[in-house]
Amino acid sequence: MNEPIYIVDGVRTPFAKAGTALADSDAVELGKAAMSMLLARTGIDPATIEEVILGCVGQPADAANIARVVALRAGVPESVPAITVHRNCASGFEAVTQAAEKMLIGRGDVFVVGGVESMSQVPLLYQYETAKKLGALARAKSLPQKLGVLATFRPADLRPRVGLQLGLSDPISGLNMGQTAENLSRDFNISRQQQDEFAMKSHHKAVAARARLGEEITPVYLTKSKNGKPYFDQDNGPRENQTMEALAKLKPVFEPVTGTVTAGNSSQITDGAAVLLLMTGKALREAGLQPLGRLEGYAYAGLDPSRMGLGPVYAIQRAEQKTGLGLKDAELIEINEAFAAQVLACQIAARSAEYSRQHLGREDALGEIPDEILNVNGGSIALGHPVGVTGARLVLTALKELHRRNQNRALVSLCVGGGQGGALWLNRN
Repeated sequence: MNEPIYIVDGVRTPFAKAGTALADSDAVELGKAAMSMLLARTGIDPATIEEVILGCVGQPADAANIARVVALRAGVPESVPAITVHRNCASGFEAVTQAAEKMLIGRGDVFVVGGVESMSQVPLLYQYETAKKLGALARAKSLPQKLGVLATFRPADLRPRVGLQLGLSDPISGLNMGQTAENLSRDFNISRQQQDEFAMKSHHKAVAARARLGEEITPVYLTKSKNGKPYFDQDNGPRENQTMEALAKLKPVFEPVTGTVTAGNSSQITDGAAVLLLMTGKALREAGLQPLGRLEGYAYAGLDPSRMGLGPVYAIQRAEQKTGLGLKDAELIEINEAFAAQVLACQIAARSAEYSRQHLGREDALGEIPDEILNVNGGSIALGHPVGVTGARLVLTALKELHRRNQNRALVSLCVGGGQGGALWLNRN
């Protein structure tokens, strides 16, 4: 990139399993908690922000353009515009890269970016036929007319469509995300035991990293107290002493008879928010702040939606074409754990020269994704995956870990529902 784009600081809320500690806090409240702390901690004048950009997948109907609502609630002046972006699981990446593109063409020096998601509050929906009947009922003027419309209702009309389930399904392939993971487990001969072992390690790493991950977190003060505490301040997804025996008891969710993908080796459905402060070098010098690092380059790529979990492989390949940086250059790697099978498939595909020739158009293998530098603090199987937030969380987690290890370069990547991948290269210097 011609002009350095600095990630100055970042804050996230704790991540909570859907239906638990943050279920009564809507997405606006979660975003406000993170953004207010970011502004307070960096001490920047909110009026100097060029724009606020937030990712959100389950955008609430009562907070249209939720980035604007969050910004105003957090104390950003009315004069600062805001936009909400949506690239499914890569929405948090999209917020970062849209800001970077604007900064590179001189459209601003200071941006607040990130993501917000309340998966607990994704609504149940009426079917279209039910909505039509409700509309007719509202237009009926006389009692006989109203009774006539009511007589057309059937029990099936009251059966809701689950918004979350619809959002986690792909209309092109006709598969939900778990079924695409089952495809990868078969394509690459990944066993149930391998997936459960990966999941267990994710929990063990996340539990061991509680103090380190706590450096990213600001507490969320609750509208309804939980367990006598007026606030929530720690991820509740990681399970102490997770065992293979406990994971083995779980039944496959997506293919009950022959499947291997379970709730235990899949990412958790989660509530949370994360925000980052981005600056150009000029703004950084004027503010006198020390950055966490900088964005070196990035890429998005498309692929078969029925194999969407391989998105990181395609995006890492495209990023290498654009930046010259390959897997061998990464000292730290974060790949979002949508499913254990999906990350394991990416590792196998990346080191296969045959896969590269057939699918990536290169003669040599993409490279090795070593276990020892991959998701060293655990991943979404343990921490959770608030879909619009995870991209920003990966950036924050990776940069902080680079500082702890006194290392320079990290690669962060994720797969994207609908058949895409995203990859960002980050540098601590």
